[in-house]
Amino acid sequence: MKHTVVALVEDRPGVLNRVASLFRRRGFNIDSLAVGTTEEVGISRMTIVVDGAEGIADQVEKQLDKLIDVIRVEDMTNAEAVVRELALIKVRCATTQRHEVRDLIEIFRAHIVDVSPDHLMVEIAAEQDRMDAFLVNLRPYGILELVRTGRVAMLRGTGTTAVHEDEPEAIERFHMESGRLPEGKLPYVSD
Repeated sequence: MKHTVVALVEDRPGVLNRVASLFRRRGFNIDSLAVGTTEEVGISRMTIVVDGAEGIADQVEKQLDKLIDVIRVEDMTNAEAVVRELALIKVRCATTQRHEVRDLIEIFRAHIVDVSPDHLMVEIAAEQDRMDAFLVNLRPYGILELVRTGRVAMLRGTGTTAVHEDEPEAIERFHMESGRLPEGKLPYVSD
């Protein structure tokens, strides 16, 4: 079973290495890892997909929580969430096949992002199953090149893994305790 864990971490050099080392030491296999900035300056979001037994997500969560650079961890495996991957696919496509391939692209709600006389480059953002089905349908035409991101996920509705505006004291306290404040932040002062 694939488990999706989201971690908010400090946006600092070496954090990704520490997280990867933790996974290596514990013998967890990372299926995919996507990292990017968040709405909060100085904080990055890691979406980590691990393959394993039922309790592995809980173990990953507990181990990540021990790292000083990790602010918050949440298991989104069974959560009501929007989950997507992005892929760029360069597919062989003679002019005689363009209509067929374009119909396929439309069915899967993908987009053509580059055209040449003998190929098309297609962009698709989809759930893993739909992405896999799209690739299976493109293979007969000849996939020349493929790049695929890892999974990203966001909770539906009002639930969030983000750092809320009503939680700035906790984040500032975290940065103060670790001896680091993001650029432009003033130290937290309690009443």
